[in-house]
Amino acid sequence: MLFDRAEDFVSSDRHAVTLFGMAGVGKTRLSAILRRDGWFHYSGDYRIGTRYMGEFIVDNFKREAMKVPFLRDLLISDSIYISSNITFNNLDPLSTYLGTPGDPARGGINLAEYQRRQEQHRVAEIAAFGDVPYFIERAEALYGYTDFVCDTGGSLIEVVDPMRDDDPVIATLQAHTALVYIRGTDGDAAELVRRFKKSPKPMYYPPDFLVRKWNEYKAINAIAEDDQVDPAGFGAWGFEALLEHRLPRYQQLADRFGYVVEARDAARVRDGADFLALMRGAIAARTA
Repeated sequence: MLFDRAEDFVSSDRHAVTLFGMAGVGKTRLSAILRRDGWFHYSGDYRIGTRYMGEFIVDNFKREAMKVPFLRDLLISDSIYISSNITFNNLDPLSTYLGTPGDPARGGINLAEYQRRQEQHRVAEIAAFGDVPYFIERAEALYGYTDFVCDTGGSLIEVVDPMRDDDPVIATLQAHTALVYIRGTDGDAAELVRRFKKSPKPMYYPPDFLVRKWNEYKAINAIAEDDQVDPAGFGAWGFEALLEHRLPRYQQLADRFGYVVEARDAARVRDGADFLALMRGAIAARTA
């Protein structure tokens, strides 16, 4: 949705937005604030980790449990139940399943298996955002919500082509929501890298980009074999490379189909009224 006037959005009796930007820039925090103020919060990562990848995640838990004789016997006899307790604020089950490629002795997984799980995530992410129109309707029909916020993961930009006029995911989101880019600074990016090293988030790499960066990392560090790669080292290095790759694409998506709000301004939002004021400024800036 693009508006001729800021007032057309602000004064509407229904609001729907899709927040996008770097992982950790504040999309989920802002969505949580809006949820407390009467907005329906649709988390893309939560939908991916429950509806579309839930069985993969739980089967992986069971696979690990089957390696322990005590747990194996209990699982086979249906004496215990294993499930994923993924939440909007705790994506660890999804992160753990996606994993990081590298040395198994240091917690890594085989590159081919990592690529297989990456493809599962790509398919799941596209499906999850295809569900947005249904959830907008469902949120109002079941619960009476007239305001809706779609909270995307940083990898949204990797499953769309912002330069295509007919990209199906963009078309779906734009037809039903206003696309809003929460834009960080170089300082924000550095802080995100620090936080990523402390608490990794689910990461999705475009297939060709992953192979290119994997080989580049091995060359830089004089590593001959895949299973000699330090998963934590590649994870942090790869995250920085992804940020550099994604930033101009986020901007392209905003320039062509949406609006920009600065992360520092989004961080000052305390309720729905603050957010509508923020949107008023973003829409006015685009239409000026």
